[in-house]
Amino acid sequence: MARTRTALLSVLALLAVLLNLQITGPAAQATAAPTTFTHPGVLVSRAQLDYARSKVQTGAQPWKAAYDAMMASSYASLSRTAKPRAVVECGSSSNPNYGCTDERQDAIAAYTDALAWYFTRDSRYAKKSIEIMDAWSATITDHTNSNAPLQTGWAGSTWPRAAEIIKYTYDGGWPGAGRFATMLRTVYLPEVINGAATKNGNWELVMTEAAIGISVFIEDRAGYDKAVSTYLARVPAYIYLTSDGDLPTPPANSSIDTSAEIIKYWQGQSTFVDGLAQETCRDFGHTGWGLASVADIAETSRIQGQDLYPKIQDRLRHALGFHTSYENGTAAPSWLCGGSVKTGLGRVTEVGFNALHNRLGISMSNTQKYTEAHRPSGTDNYFNAWTTLTHADNPN
Repeated sequence: MARTRTALLSVLALLAVLLNLQITGPAAQATAAPTTFTHPGVLVSRAQLDYARSKVQTGAQPWKAAYDAMMASSYASLSRTAKPRAVVECGSSSNPNYGCTDERQDAIAAYTDALAWYFTRDSRYAKKSIEIMDAWSATITDHTNSNAPLQTGWAGSTWPRAAEIIKYTYDGGWPGAGRFATMLRTVYLPEVINGAATKNGNWELVMTEAAIGISVFIEDRAGYDKAVSTYLARVPAYIYLTSDGDLPTPPANSSIDTSAEIIKYWQGQSTFVDGLAQETCRDFGHTGWGLASVADIAETSRIQGQDLYPKIQDRLRHALGFHTSYENGTAAPSWLCGGSVKTGLGRVTEVGFNALHNRLGISMSNTQKYTEAHRPSGTDNYFNAWTTLTHADNPN
């Protein structure tokens, strides 16, 4: 019976991807890219940037502290020299590490400089962001080895954030914008657009975040549609709700369909409650990456006029509340991960908390306590950066 049920769920999830549908309950809902893309529109909008900038200018907290931390970081250094490579080779856990750290950090630096430009209107920061992006677009041709999809997702999530701000707010011009778009279209998008169904969910989620952001920048409606379909199938396979039934939804396009296979995929966890994530019993760090991408993708979709938050808000709010409760000191019960969890969620809650609590009015006491205690959010040196500055209590 369990095998029949889970096999059916797997088929339904696959059909959802193929048909650009999301199965959220008794009915499926179509998805579509915006007719006209909004720019800047990857993770942060012009209205959000203006709001945060106004707070910094008046010295209001937590924005001023977040801004000061960003500007004091090495990522904002105007003496930074980009370190591009033609081929970035990343094995498991970035071993070997041939350009992996350099690429991720240069992408964060380009985004940091783009934000610094917007907040200060000092053209030196815009030019530095352009310098870094141009260096990579003139050089990189491929990502290789086992972590190539994940690495491409990490860097590919960050590059479009920088490019959007520079192209659409800097009046000094960016002659290399077309070449940068070509890089994203030919080097990054093909590596991430097809997902990674059998990997741990943070892989496919950050790859999808990259695909969404790239599609916005290059205005690729087909790529956007495909990424949204992947997202809507993956979120239910990453965050469990009791309405899913006895077992979590299996990942689409995978052979994981029996009870035993699903439990193994969920790190051996066999008791499922609202908000449990596929990687909870692996560690909270990887889970935090997955949850960050869930929120980031929804945030970009909202800016683009196709708000995905209503489709995933219950899963995200339960997941954030579940994990932050243990971060805040709740002891793990015996049924959860053998009675012991590996905390270390990371500073990844600002975007989701702001959207769900401040804009949608959902009470999230555990997430609020955790988020406010970990401000300013800074950067994890992978793909999460400066979200206290850009999203804390931001109504736009």
